[in-house]
Amino acid sequence: MYYVVTGAAGFIGSNLVKALNERGVTDIIAVDDLKHGEKFVNLVDCEIADYLDKDEFVEKLEEGGFDGALGAILHQGACSDTTETDGRYLMENNYRYSQQLLDYCIGDEVHFIYASSAAIYGASREFREARECEMPLNIYGYSKFLLDQLVRRRFEERTAQIVGLRYFNVYGEREQHKGRMASAAFHFFNQYRGADHVRLFTGSGGYGDGEQRRDFVSVEDCVRVNLFFLDHAEQSGIFNVGTGAAQSFNEVAVATVNACRKARGETPLTLAAMRERGVIQYIPFPEDLKGRYQSYTQADLSALRAVGYDTPFLTVEQGVVRYCQKLLQKVSG
Repeated sequence: MYYVVTGAAGFIGSNLVKALNERGVTDIIAVDDLKHGEKFVNLVDCEIADYLDKDEFVEKLEEGGFDGALGAILHQGACSDTTETDGRYLMENNYRYSQQLLDYCIGDEVHFIYASSAAIYGASREFREARECEMPLNIYGYSKFLLDQLVRRRFEERTAQIVGLRYFNVYGEREQHKGRMASAAFHFFNQYRGADHVRLFTGSGGYGDGEQRRDFVSVEDCVRVNLFFLDHAEQSGIFNVGTGAAQSFNEVAVATVNACRKARGETPLTLAAMRERGVIQYIPFPEDLKGRYQSYTQADLSALRAVGYDTPFLTVEQGVVRYCQKLLQKVSG
C-alpha cells in the first residue's frame, strides 16, 4: 500500500515525507505542481516511490489507476497565500481539488488527512472548531472554510478516516521557497543576519507595536499531529493544530535575534534593549491588510486533547531557537 502526500515538495508536505522516511516508509507517491521548480530541493534528502504532477495524479485517480493501492492520502497541496485575491484560482486549487480527493477516499475506503487553516476563524475571538466561531476575512480563508463545511456535510458517508487539521501560524524547516508567505521567524532570521535589525508592523487591532499575537506552531509539532492520526485511524474530525498559547511578534523577534547573537558569542538582549538599539524597528501597517488581518489567534486544543493527543507543543522560545540553529547550520555549512 502506498501513502500519497500532496504538496509533497512544499513546506509541511516535505516535512511529512521526511518523517515517514524516518519511520522506514518509502512507498510514498509525492504529488505536487512544480511549475516553479525551486521547491524540488525539499525532496532531495527524501526517499519516494514516485512523483506525479497534481493533474496527472487526479487523472489516474479518476481512471481507477490506484484503486486498492492507497492506504492514506495526506493532502497538504493548496495555494497557501493568504493575500491571494484570485478567487477562481483559490477555489480550484483549495476547494475543487480537495473535493475530488475526498470523493475518491470515500469511494475507495482510503484514509484522508488534509490541511485546513486557522484563517477560517478570521475575525472571531474564539478559536473552537464550531460553525459559530468561523468568520473568514479573505478568500483564502473562505476556500478552506468551504472544504471543512463539505466534510461536515459528508461526514457520515465516510468509509475510512477523515481528518481536517486547522494549522495556525506554522514555522520551521523547508519553508524557504514560500517568499513573502514564509514565517515571521524565517524573515526575522534573514533580516537580522543581513542588516542587524528586524522589521515588525506597528500596532493594529488594538495591539501595540509588534504586540499582535498569534499561535505560532512549529512544523515539527504539525508533523507529529499528522502521524498521531495516521496511527489512530479510528479517530476522525476537524482539529486545531496550534500550541494553545498566543505569543507576540515581538517575542518571535527576540527569540530569533538572541539565537543569532548566541551563535556569534554575543550576550542576549531584552526587548527593551533591542528597541533602544534599533535592533527591532517598526514599519507602518500595510494598507492592503487593514480589515483582512488576524491580530490575535489562539488555538482551542480541547478537541485534539480529547482524542488522546497529549504531547506538549513547543513554545516560541523553544521552537524558534531550534529552527534558527538549523538555519545557522545550513548557512555555515
